[in-house]
Amino acid sequence: MAQLVREQHVDVFVSDYAFGLQESDDAFLDLLFPDEFDFATFLSTHPGRLDITSAGHTHTASITVEVWDGPAPAQDPAGWEEQAEADFESVSGQVAIWSMSVGRLDDLITLADQGGAWRVRISASGRAAVTALAESEESIEGVERYLVQFWPAAS
Repeated sequence: MAQLVREQHVDVFVSDYAFGLQESDDAFLDLLFPDEFDFATFLSTHPGRLDITSAGHTHTASITVEVWDGPAPAQDPAGWEEQAEADFESVSGQVAIWSMSVGRLDDLITLADQGGAWRVRISASGRAAVTALAESEESIEGVERYLVQFWPAAS
């Protein structure tokens, strides 16, 4: 059974319905966030990049990132409004978080001490609620929540 290696909580400023997770050493990437972002898809990918479409235009989403040593336990779909899986390649073992309006955030996600091939599952909840609050004049924080689970692709 897979073991949880590390867990990290990050607040992400979402703007224009989008944010991304990108290989930290972007010198190795041909396409940088947000170029060719697909707003019609919950999770879309480019080499070294994961693009996530939010249900809210401007808000702060809460993200829990888990790194596992083997396939992460499946999440009950009943608890999530969206789920998707993808492959992800990291040359550095570090992942940067990107916002449409503020660019690269200070927080880094550590996958490993070195690069490698990963599998990732992204689950989201609070999407209907953040959409309903779109007309609100108040600051929206932590309504939309994400669980991002990484594990080595070879496991």
